[in-house]
Order: sequence, then C-alpha cells, then structure tokens
Amino acid sequence: MGGKNLVVLFLVSVVMAMVPGSTQLQASQTWSLLKIQQMLGYPAVLGHWHNYTDFCYGGDYKTTSAFVECYGDSVTQLHIIGGGGGSPAPPPLPKTFSIDSFFTTLSRLPDLRVLTLTGLGLWGPLPGKVSRLAALEIVNVSGNYLYGELPLALSRLGNLQTFIADDNMLSGELPAWLGRLPVLAVLSLRNNSLEGTLPGSVSDMASLRSLSLASNNLSGNLPDMSGAKNLQVIDLANNSLGPEFPRLGRKVASVVLAGNRFSDGLPPELASFYLLERLDVSRNRFVGPFMPALLSLPSIEYLSVAGNRFTGMLSGNMSCGDNLKFVDVSSNLLTGSLPTCLAAGAVGKAADSDSDSSKTVLFSANCLATGDDTQHPSPFCKNQAIAVGIVPDQARRKPSGARSGLVAGVVAAAIAAAVLAGVAVFLAVRKASMRRAQARPPRRLVEHASSAYPSKLFADARYISQTVKLGALGIPAYRSFSLVELEAATNDFEVSNMMGQDSHGQMYRGRLSNGTPVTIRSLKVKRSQTSQSFNRHIEMISKLRHRHLVSALGHCFEYNLDDSTITQLYLVFEYVQNGNLRGRISQGTEGRKLTWVQRISTAIGVAKGIQFLHGGIIPGLFANNLKITNILLDQNLVAKIGSYNIPILSETMKSEGGSGNKYPSDSVPNGDKLDIFDFGVILLEVISGRPITSIYEVEIMKEQLQSALTAEGTAKRRSFVDPAVSKGCSDESVKTVMEICLRCLAKEAVQRPSVEDVLWNLQFAAQVQDDWRGDSRSSEESPLSPSQIPRDLEDDQ
Repeated sequence: MGGKNLVVLFLVSVVMAMVPGSTQLQASQTWSLLKIQQMLGYPAVLGHWHNYTDFCYGGDYKTTSAFVECYGDSVTQLHIIGGGGGSPAPPPLPKTFSIDSFFTTLSRLPDLRVLTLTGLGLWGPLPGKVSRLAALEIVNVSGNYLYGELPLALSRLGNLQTFIADDNMLSGELPAWLGRLPVLAVLSLRNNSLEGTLPGSVSDMASLRSLSLASNNLSGNLPDMSGAKNLQVIDLANNSLGPEFPRLGRKVASVVLAGNRFSDGLPPELASFYLLERLDVSRNRFVGPFMPALLSLPSIEYLSVAGNRFTGMLSGNMSCGDNLKFVDVSSNLLTGSLPTCLAAGAVGKAADSDSDSSKTVLFSANCLATGDDTQHPSPFCKNQAIAVGIVPDQARRKPSGARSGLVAGVVAAAIAAAVLAGVAVFLAVRKASMRRAQARPPRRLVEHASSAYPSKLFADARYISQTVKLGALGIPAYRSFSLVELEAATNDFEVSNMMGQDSHGQMYRGRLSNGTPVTIRSLKVKRSQTSQSFNRHIEMISKLRHRHLVSALGHCFEYNLDDSTITQLYLVFEYVQNGNLRGRISQGTEGRKLTWVQRISTAIGVAKGIQFLHGGIIPGLFANNLKITNILLDQNLVAKIGSYNIPILSETMKSEGGSGNKYPSDSVPNGDKLDIFDFGVILLEVISGRPITSIYEVEIMKEQLQSALTAEGTAKRRSFVDPAVSKGCSDESVKTVMEICLRCLAKEAVQRPSVEDVLWNLQFAAQVQDDWRGDSRSSEESPLSPSQIPRDLEDDQ
C-alpha cells in the first residue's frame, strides 16, 4: 500500500506541475529575476519585485510594464518596459553595467519564449550568448543603446518568429544568414545605423510577413522580393535605396519607400496589387507619368507620391477606391484638374455640404488649374517640363540664338512650339530683372533645372529622420531653388541684406515666399565647370541636415548662356536668429545667461552635431574650426553649429587661385581630434564664463582648470566656475564636465577622448545634476535624451 501511495503522490505532483500557476517558481529562476532587477538599477517599473514575490502566481507585482508568465515552475515570458514611446527615454545604464553578464543571467531562464526589454538604457553589442536561449520565439529590445553588428549566434535561434530592435545603434551590413531563420515572420530594425545592401537571402524567406528597416543607411537596389510570397508589410523609408523600384509579391498590403533614391517611373504591375492598402513613395526622384489607377485600387486607404516629378493630366471623372482616406500628390508636375472624388477632401478647398469629406487630399505645388496660389506659376511648369525630359535633353542643349539657349532643334514641331511659348513667357517675366543684371554673366533660362538632379534633391533621409525632428522643427525638405526665388527673397540681393563677405563670396539674409527666413551664401565659380562636376558636392551638402547643425535647405546654379557652365553657386541654409553661445555665456547680461543645466544641454547638442559631422555622413567632415561664436542658438535655445568644413569651399578657393585646404575634408590628419580640442575650448568658456580669444589664454586657463581639479575640497573648483551658475550646480556634475574638458584639451591628439566618450560624460553630468535639482532641467530639451552611446567604453572601465 505504501508503494501505491507513493505512486499516487508522484502522479499528483506531475499533474500539479503541468498546471500553470499552481506551483512556485524554481528558486534559481527567482534569483535570476531579482539579479536582473539589480543589474537594471532597480528601476521604478520593477518596484514591486521582492525576494518573497511569487512570480508565477501573479498578484499585485504584475503591471502592464513588468510581468512574468510561467509554465509549471519555469519562466516562459519576461516583459520589462521602461521609458520611450510616450514617456522620456532613460539615459544609458552606468559604466559598470555589462550586457554580457546580463545575458548570462537571462540564460538561466532556459524555457524563455518571449522576451521584451524596451527603453531600459541597455548598452553594448548584442552578445552571442543570446543563442543559449534556444526556445526564444519573440524578442523585442527596442529603445536601448545596443550597437555593433547583429551576432551570428542569432542564426541559431531556430524558433525565432519575431525580432524587433528599433531605435538602437546597430551598425554594419544586414547579414546573409537572416535567410537561415526558418520561421521568422517579423523583422524590425528601424532607426539604427545599418548600411550596405539588402542581402538576397531575404527574398527567399517564405515565412516573412513584415520587414521594417526604415531610417538606416541602406543603399543600392533591392533584391527581387517577389519570392517572399507571404510578405505583407515592407517599410524601407528614409534610406538611400534605389534607383530601381523593387519587385514585390501580390500579397503586400503596405509599401513604404519614402525618402529614398528611387527614380524613373512606377512599375505598371502596381495597378494590379488589389490587396494594397498603403503606398508611400514620397520624397524620391521619380520622373514620369502618374498612374491614376492607383487611386481606384479596391483596398487602397493611404496614397502619397509627394515630392517627386510625376507628370500627367488629372481630370474630374477619374474614379477613387471606396476605402481611400488620404491622398498626397503635392510637389509634383501634375496638370489638369483635381478629380471630383478627391475635391471634397482637398485641403484649402471648401467642400459641398452634400459631399463626402472623409478624405484628406493634399495637392499643392503642382501645375493644376485650381484658380488659386497653391500651384506653381505657369513659367515654372513649362520650364520644369523641359527639365523632366518632355523635351529631349540633347535638344534643349542645342542653341538656336543668342538668348534662347534652350530652343530644341531635333524635336517634333508641336513640342518645339510649346517650348518656345514657355520660353517667351519666362523671358517676359524676367525682362526687368535681366535689364538690372547687365553686368552679370549671361544665364541659362532654367537656372535650377539640372538633368542630374530633380526639382527636390533630398539628403539621405536617415538624417532627416533624426527622430523625425527636422520636420517637427519646421525645417523643409532639401531642394533646388531658382534664381528668381532667391532674388525675391533678398530684394535682388540688396546691400542692406548682406550679412558679411569673405574670400568665398557674400552672405545674405533673406525670406522665402512662404515666410521662411534663410541665409544665402553666394559662391563665385571662376573655373569653367558644368553642373555635373558639382554633383558630388551637392550630394554632400544635401545631407547636412541635423537638429544641431545650421541645416542646408537647398542650392541654386547660375549658368552661362553660351556654354552652360556654372558661374555662380548659391547655397541656402536655415536662418538662426537668437545669437551665438558666447552671447549667453561670457558676454551675456544677468538674467540672460544660461543656467548650468542649459549649458550642459547646449554642450550635449554641440557634441551631437560634431558626432554627425564625423560619422553621420560619408565622407565625414573634420577639422571644422569650431568656435563658440559659431555656435548659434535658436528660439528654444537649441544649439546649432553654424559653420563647418564644406569641401566645396576649399575647391572654390583653388578655382580663385588660392591654395585651399591642405587636405581633403575626409583625410585631415587627426581631424576628429582637432574638433575635440576646439570643443574643449568651447567647454572651457562654458564652465568659466570668461571669453577666450587666443591659444595663450587657453593654456593659462587649462593650468587653472588642472589645479582646480586636483585641489582638495570643493572651494577651488567652485572658484573656477562662472559665478552666475556656481550656486546652482552639483559638485559632481561640475567635476565631471571639468574632467572631460581637460581631456579634450590634451596636448597629444591620441590622448583626447572620442566624441562618444564626451557625450557619455556630459550625459552623466546632466543626470547627476538632474538628481541633485529634481525637475529643474531645461524644458527645451532633456539633456538625457537618447544619443550615441560610447562605443569605446571598455577603454574607460
């Protein structure tokens, strides 16, 4: 009988073990969870976890931000959701954090199938130890500071169905081994720093349903994706992909390719994608006829083709799909009239009371017959028609008279007549200004239409998407301008609008027709060059767009009428109108000087701008001759670097007989460390509040800084700090900033820190100050906002 009782007890224990929540978690796994809590710094979301918590049973410890699911006595799901999304993202975890040790602890949960670790400040490369969690099916590690390449160990997770690592700093190329993951259905790596081309193995992933790689540095043509039979969602916005439109399977429901370099036209087969609900190909380089059939796709809800050069005539009798809710065809070259099925939702148009106004329709900056000022003027439309190839390129380059420079000689008579009519209208509009400009070299009539560039030349949208901040800040997309626009913005380059002059040319203040204030830099080009020779430079300039740079808005070429060479180049930048940093530090009056928190936030902004110049564009810009007077502040006290080393400036100097820079921008010896030294000088003035005007003063103040740091107690350290802020800052915060400043000023370049190291220390100083003063940080921008985390932290351990 005793033996039977033992059997019964054994069976009962087995059954109980199979019932979720009926037994307590293994002691080793409870220890692992509490160890994870400790390694994360006891965040508030884990405040209910204690050594007596019954994780499997549930209870009060479970919240929407942190909970565990079990099967039997083993953890199968772990969810910890920190900042990000609607709440502020946390700073990176301290230097003592080790992601390798963290995943070692996670591996003690061998049955883990679902892992969510978002917005926790995790930093470091994703370790290969992730493969020890062989049962993983869903992984979400978004909103952290993970960097480096995706480890090969991920390819060994044969059960992985979803991998999401958005908003990190992952780099390198997408690995070909992604195709080895047999059941991967969702891959999302948005807003990272991935580069290179999309591997061909992705096209063979039969299980793939959603692919999101938006806001990276990907380039080149996409592989044939029609083999991914189950792909429904593809989001590759804000990269440098193209020029060929990808081949896709017929099951796609959402295609987002905005902000890339796709050109030519849309493939005709798109008109037969009957499951397509969302299509966004805005901000590309498409040239050719718009496909009205897209409007009437049975499932289409969202359609955006804005910011291209689509042509074609719209008419009122065109049909729309029943589900269509949003249409944006703005900034193209469409003619005719808006279809009746779109007119009700047209922004800026009054809808009839009986019409369906459930649609939102944007259509400005086209050539439509709307009877208002939302469209391009007629001369612009005619000349843009020439630029997009309605008149063949070789024809428009063949001169037939002293001033007509664009008259075609090898085209059909009807087209030639239309071109001549357009030129005549344009000449009539320009007659007065041409008379005033007799002293200038003769120009081509289409100053802003280059066969090499569309009407909108966009930067690599990875940088436009810096948290989609540029759009939120009101910085318009990069584009080419006509000389007529710039003359109107500056009142024909009136002397009163001149801001300064140097060896490169003049600088003017202006205001565009939409009210946007701009700075226009006029560069003389004496060496005969065509627009083709400037392509590389314009491509570089178009990428100079960042929250902490005075961003480039566009360019304009002025042509010689006789030989089509460029005689003048105009660069258009945003206008920052709140003075420079020195005016709010060493030359500021009481009440206008920045607080300590604002000074750290400003320094962080400058460091982020430097980091973008060094690594955010290829090739990077180094030796930028940074000065505190060139750090401008906008109306929200956001710091912007106002002057940096644009290669075209040095080449312009050469064309004028000057020597230019000794080195190209991307090959300056220790160019990055030169910028770090200059940043240290700026930081020195930010700390001390004393203006620095010579290298001699730098050396004296550097010695004083060294003495203040090594002195016992805080009195001498405080005496070095600007009295205007010394009472409002914590000693640890001040000491951290002083230490990184001294390192930046090291005599040997190799001893100066990386810009990532600078950022980490400044953010730490901001965090310490924030803890000391509570909620007193600047409301303009949290100094703890996500930024590049040091990739060489190991050197400082």
